[in-house]
Amino acid sequence: MCLLFSRVVLAQTNGKTLNGVVKDAATNEPIPGATILEKGTTNGTATDLDGNFSINLTSSNPVLLVSFIGYTSQEVTVGNASQLDIALSEDVSQLDEVVVVGYGTQKRSDITGSVASVPKDRLTNLPVTDLTQAIQGTTAGLNISQGSSVPGSTGNMQIRGVNSINANTSPFIVVDGSPFFGSINDLNASDIQSVEILKDASAVAIYGTRGANGVILVTTKRGTESDGQPKINYSGYVGFEGMAHVLDPMSPDAYVQKYDDFLTANNQPKTNVLPNAAEVENYNAGITTDWLDQATQPGRISEHNLSINGGTENVQYYVSGSHLKQKGVVKGYEYKRTNFRANIDAKITDWLKVGTSSFFTDNNYDGGRVNWLEATAMSPYSVPYDENGEFIIYPMSPEQLFKNPLLGLSTDRLDRRKTLSGSGYAEINPGFVKGLKYRLNATYVYNFDRFARYTGRQFNDQSGTAFIANTERANWVVENILTYSKDIDKHHFDITGLYSAQKVDYIKSEAQSRGFINDALSYYGMEAGTTQSTWSEGNNYSLLSQMGRVNYSYDSRYLATFTARRDGYSAFGVNTDKYAVFPSMALGWNIHNEEFMKGNSSIGELKLRFSYGQAGNQAIDPNQTVSNANTKLQPFGGAAQVGILFESLGNANLSWETTTSANLALDFGVVNNRIRGTVEVYRAKTEDILLRRNLPTTTGYNNVWANLGEMQNTGFELTLNTVNIENADFSWETSLNFATYKNEILDLYGDGKDDIGNRWFIGQPLRVIYDYEKIGIWQEGEDASSTDPTAVPGDIKFRDQNGDGKITAEDRVIVGQRDPKWTGGLTNTFRYKNWNLSIFIQTSQGGLKSNRDLTYADEAGRRNIPAGYGYWTPENPSNYWPSLSAFKNYRGFQFAEDYSYVRIKDVRLSYVVPQAFLDRYNIGGLTLYAAGRNLHTFTDWFGWDPENTQVSRGSNGWENNYPLVRTFSFGLNLTL
Repeated sequence: MCLLFSRVVLAQTNGKTLNGVVKDAATNEPIPGATILEKGTTNGTATDLDGNFSINLTSSNPVLLVSFIGYTSQEVTVGNASQLDIALSEDVSQLDEVVVVGYGTQKRSDITGSVASVPKDRLTNLPVTDLTQAIQGTTAGLNISQGSSVPGSTGNMQIRGVNSINANTSPFIVVDGSPFFGSINDLNASDIQSVEILKDASAVAIYGTRGANGVILVTTKRGTESDGQPKINYSGYVGFEGMAHVLDPMSPDAYVQKYDDFLTANNQPKTNVLPNAAEVENYNAGITTDWLDQATQPGRISEHNLSINGGTENVQYYVSGSHLKQKGVVKGYEYKRTNFRANIDAKITDWLKVGTSSFFTDNNYDGGRVNWLEATAMSPYSVPYDENGEFIIYPMSPEQLFKNPLLGLSTDRLDRRKTLSGSGYAEINPGFVKGLKYRLNATYVYNFDRFARYTGRQFNDQSGTAFIANTERANWVVENILTYSKDIDKHHFDITGLYSAQKVDYIKSEAQSRGFINDALSYYGMEAGTTQSTWSEGNNYSLLSQMGRVNYSYDSRYLATFTARRDGYSAFGVNTDKYAVFPSMALGWNIHNEEFMKGNSSIGELKLRFSYGQAGNQAIDPNQTVSNANTKLQPFGGAAQVGILFESLGNANLSWETTTSANLALDFGVVNNRIRGTVEVYRAKTEDILLRRNLPTTTGYNNVWANLGEMQNTGFELTLNTVNIENADFSWETSLNFATYKNEILDLYGDGKDDIGNRWFIGQPLRVIYDYEKIGIWQEGEDASSTDPTAVPGDIKFRDQNGDGKITAEDRVIVGQRDPKWTGGLTNTFRYKNWNLSIFIQTSQGGLKSNRDLTYADEAGRRNIPAGYGYWTPENPSNYWPSLSAFKNYRGFQFAEDYSYVRIKDVRLSYVVPQAFLDRYNIGGLTLYAAGRNLHTFTDWFGWDPENTQVSRGSNGWENNYPLVRTFSFGLNLTL
């Protein structure tokens, strides 16, 4: 104790008090609230109102880190000084930040198009299985719906809404400058350095036909010079998953009561306590089963990432590998992913640089699965196994509508999706022309998907069924890029030219076999089946493109961008020009750089932007311009004969659909850039929409592709970032984004008429709910005979829209839109010394969709239903819930409900271990963190998850309503 005391006293006497003042380098004015931190420690202070500070130093060779929002941070060596005068210069690094814009980079202050950067902290310390989970809710105008919590599923992405009717509306993804072909799951978030979102015509025009729905630019990490010493990074986490919200089925007693009420509502005699013999037997024996418990398990997820990067002045490398394993909360749902990536850059000579970006991904979805839909429907008075421990195929026998949901666990099921991508570049900087550069990009991507399934004989009426599907897709792209940069006094020019070619080859084959004498061969001996069938398809197409772009700026005040791209698509008809040109222009004005703004120190950025241009969409697959037919077996003369069945009528006049858009924006930064943001408004009009039009059956064809119709999107976006508090020990930052847009069909077939069959209405959004309007439930004592003669108490009451006194199909109206009316995200980040806390809240408001948990039709008497389903009875005269007999007279009502929600999406708490401590063990950095995902959802939606928009392929067909998963994770990031 004496020795320890003496060391403490010695340390205190070796320390000293340092006084100083921090001022603005340009104005010599004091800076109050500046942070003073002793490097390698948590010892710090802040300046007072006069810019003065005082700090007790603890290090023998102290170095101060001096920072303040809006100024460039400094490292100051104290030495023997006891008084310091420190001058901070205004920080323009955010404006000078280099941003990837496609086929090049630009300073943020020089950007004229709508380009948004995803916050980099969303790519670290956040346990996610794919990139969409990391960027969801971060950017105004980028709408991502995590349609399902099924392991390995990905989110649906849209940028500024829907621009087409039948065509794909997902954004185009570019990775390291090359088009990306594959699943978003193929990208490991730990390998990603930055993500940019291109939204307006000027920003996406350089990608021509593939940019009509916006572009997502992904830049992966590359090696850095490290004097030959490699830097090793490891990151890993383990997470525990559970259902975030459980829609419990009815209890055994409530289930019995429900059946009794069902018989009463349908005026059926009650012959037994339950509908099926197996149920009655278990009821009499007091045997029940919790089917959700049988179908679920504690979920778990883990991921390990290891990367090595480094290099010399001439060669840099980044090599990484990762493995992710996820066991879902529903039994059998598993996902494994293995990634490898190698990025290499080499300077061969003073004028030649080459490099590669290559990766391999193996996505594994193997394993039989529980049928989740049937698990929620099973009677509690049924059991999954017989006395021998074998699966009972029909637990509610003789009811055969629902099979045992656990049967899929014994299915031999293989589902693999592999991607191999290799790209390389050669960059030439000829010395004879300053500013001239040529770059050759070449990319080859091979995707191979294999799905195989064998369902045993006992589950298929003693036949056994094997199925195999193999899909291969090969893509190659070659791009020639020529750039020239030139400064003339205050004029700056950047000129880019592009010539590129792309080809895609696709083939898919399927085979099915039935009637096996045993299950030994599974899908490895399909020839052993008594009945076999095969199917295959294949196609290829090519794109040829040229692009020119000129970026101009004068004195960093006046900015202009002009772009034109010409694309040719081989799949268009022979009667049209396969080529089209898509031009765009954008103007920018850096108002804050004007002379009259020089004295206004409170405004750090003020830029006005405007863009206008066109983007194209080829939209259709190959072979759509010719008539298509399929073979079909028909009985003839006592034998099966092959016949031809026409499907789509060909149209040799098919050509491009074109989207013309305008964008007006204001970028601003005030209060020393402590408040930064962007406000944008836009309008996008799509013409000559490639539309699949239904045909009368008398033509012999089902449909035909044609250039028909017009559609328009108008929207408003707001992004706001604020530094609320900033001092030595504590800081609080907020990031907010808000987006709303209106989608409208302007024309369909040129005749001004709606397409009621497809639910397309001129003047309305594309995706609407067209249905009867529910105004309540018919109650006892109310007379429905005149309005809805077949209605009885407990049936749904619909509004008579046209006032003719009768409920008919003419009373259907547009009751709402499927897309949300607005979306938003809010992130608050707090720092206290070495602790960091981030809370991300996501919201979607104003959308309607059909609620499948309310649409049981006549199944209500044959299945279990949710416990909260408060069906109408004379004793429970609900004005919201219909009776159990109402589905006989519900006219196909879709039960559209508002799925608006606010969700605490992510919460992260991390601790950065002090570098002074790590230096003792030669560790470059260590961060420990805990994270929670999908912690709570605020919603009025009745169901498993209001965000769920997908169905997932299960072992027994297509399943929906996979439960939302809540995850708690613990991880670390380590640098050696």
